[in-house]
Amino acid sequence: MPVIIRPSEPRDIPAIQQLYSCPNAQAGTLQLPLPSLSLWEKRMSNLPENMYSLVAEENNVIIGQLGFQVCENQRRRHVGEFGMAVHDEHVGKGAGSKLLEKVLDLADNWLNLRRIELTVYCDNEAAIGLYKKFGFEIEGTAIGYAFRNGNYVDAYHMARITPSRQTR
Repeated sequence: MPVIIRPSEPRDIPAIQQLYSCPNAQAGTLQLPLPSLSLWEKRMSNLPENMYSLVAEENNVIIGQLGFQVCENQRRRHVGEFGMAVHDEHVGKGAGSKLLEKVLDLADNWLNLRRIELTVYCDNEAAIGLYKKFGFEIEGTAIGYAFRNGNYVDAYHMARITPSRQTR
């Protein structure tokens, strides 16, 4: 069956919690081990208007999630940022690409955003490759960005800039 990208629903919260419990998802995000269901219920309930949560679903199973936020600051309303994870068993099989395609369509064609930002650990080569495939470029390195598994790890700040649109 094909991967379906759709907005997350309250019924998806247990599956999202399990997704972020996977070793690779924890290593690639800022999530802590042993995330409780109540933490995820609180996090995913009543998202603000500037926040979007998408899931990748295959055979009625959540295999990926992407959270996207449009900046609220008046001077940065042209900017969005996101974080995402794909279930360990589905990495490299297209779910991440489909999530990115959907959120970039939203950003470019509906929200009129010019700049999309993300942060990714420098050792997450698969994610960096995926982001580069979609036009993201490394803008800088944050040394000792986060503490993970007993060590400080560096991260890249990446962004994708959409050229100014011309009226026809």
